[in-house]
Amino acid sequence: MRYSICLSYDGAEFCGWQIQPSAPSVQQCLEGALSRLLNRPVSVTGAGRTDTAVNAYGYIAHFDIEGELPFTQADLCYKLNAILPRSIAVLQVLPAADDFHARFGARRREYTYFIHREKDPFVRHYSWQCGYPVLDFDAMNSACQYLLGTHDFSCFEKTGTDVKTSVCTIYEAFWKPYTPVIPGLTGNPDPTVIPGLTGNLTKAENYWYFRVSADRFLRNMVRAIVGSLVEVGRGKQKPEWIADLIATGTRGDAGESVPGHALFLSKVLY
Repeated sequence: MRYSICLSYDGAEFCGWQIQPSAPSVQQCLEGALSRLLNRPVSVTGAGRTDTAVNAYGYIAHFDIEGELPFTQADLCYKLNAILPRSIAVLQVLPAADDFHARFGARRREYTYFIHREKDPFVRHYSWQCGYPVLDFDAMNSACQYLLGTHDFSCFEKTGTDVKTSVCTIYEAFWKPYTPVIPGLTGNPDPTVIPGLTGNLTKAENYWYFRVSADRFLRNMVRAIVGSLVEVGRGKQKPEWIADLIATGTRGDAGESVPGHALFLSKVLY
């Protein structure tokens, strides 16, 4: 019988989702925990790879076993969380159709990348401190429009990757400000202004996220896109440069890849 698993993980301790010969992975931890609890080897298939240090929220995987589970799905969820490291949380285990496939059945994936523009000890583990003095987010959002649609995105793909095609369809891409929340902290006398910041940057101006959704993603693609959009925001390139990159560029022509710790696989749709 086939079961689906919904989980979230902090990628800091892992080389990514997929099992690697010389580094810990999320897939390895989950397979080990399931095999221990079910007293048999269990193979787990995930919705897709994530790079080293990349996080995931609501990640979907599936596994097969002969017959029924030896305990309820809720008990399996509880037992998995008891033996998995604190960096992995199983949210739900459900029966799945025999033809359900966590990877090939996914029709849309969404990634979110977080940045902050001044030093902040409370978001540093899940956000990239992008300290350039000027970032034009209007220009960056204009550049995002050139990402939409079906294109060959090899200019944002890590070199040496073995894939049959670099063609993907991007459905949405945009930058948006947000205000971080620290649970339990209230009573800030002025919640709209961060004291001490040059120019009285508001929280909305200081914290941003980039969201992109597509039918599939190439290795390192989102981090390379973010790095390229930052080049536009700094005024180093015009928004139309993104269209030129996609049309004729190589990975060496695009921006640098930004750090992985600020990237989240935030949604998978079937």
